[in-house]
Amino acid sequence: MGLFDLFSKKPASESKPKEVSAKELARLTRLVSNKMSQNYERQEAIEQLSQLANANGASALLRRFDFSMEPSIVDQDEKEAAVQGIVAAGDAALDPIHAYCARAESLNWPLKVLRQIVPSDQIVTELLTLLDQFDTEYMRNPEPKIQLISMLAEYRTKEVREAVEPFLGDVNESVRFHAAGTIFAVNDPEALEPLITAIGQEESLRVKNRVARGIEQAGWEVPARLLERCEEALPPGYGVKNGKVVVVII
Repeated sequence: MGLFDLFSKKPASESKPKEVSAKELARLTRLVSNKMSQNYERQEAIEQLSQLANANGASALLRRFDFSMEPSIVDQDEKEAAVQGIVAAGDAALDPIHAYCARAESLNWPLKVLRQIVPSDQIVTELLTLLDQFDTEYMRNPEPKIQLISMLAEYRTKEVREAVEPFLGDVNESVRFHAAGTIFAVNDPEALEPLITAIGQEESLRVKNRVARGIEQAGWEVPARLLERCEEALPPGYGVKNGKVVVVII
């Protein structure tokens, strides 16, 4: 029986929102955030924090995403239970999620929570709000930026394109690579000039090839004013013919 199944079988009277003292909240938070806690103690703490259904409970439950443990099935069950506990807080969980995402090593789990809290017609705005917390400067761990930019590829809007374009100039090569992928997923020809500018300044052949291939596959016509810049920026194996980027035989 999984942890979530165990919690779901609790009587309704035991799952009503409740309050706890600051001291008790601190104790529960310590248990949830410590992989060395006894499993049963950590799981009971997850359950009690879930029953709070408020911002304090959500903030504490987010700490369970800070680490992984063995056996993996226990780790997965606990994280799924934490997700449901945070979702129970509804909109009250949004500020804690924003704060957590600003410092987290990975955003996979909090992004999963957001999908369940935020209505589908508002999720893009929420994701762009998270992206606003990041700039294009050096980060010791760029994975959160990469995860967020990659998720935005699912939402093909002008706002997404405009928000992701600056990351074509990110310090990290992998961020630039994934930013290009998301921009091509949006499939907006207005991105052509920023992309041409990016490959003209790009040092990574991998990113250059990603951008050139994306423009070629999109079939966008290069305006006359950009033709010379485009031809100069393209990596080996690509050229311009009849106003479009094409693959050429070297």
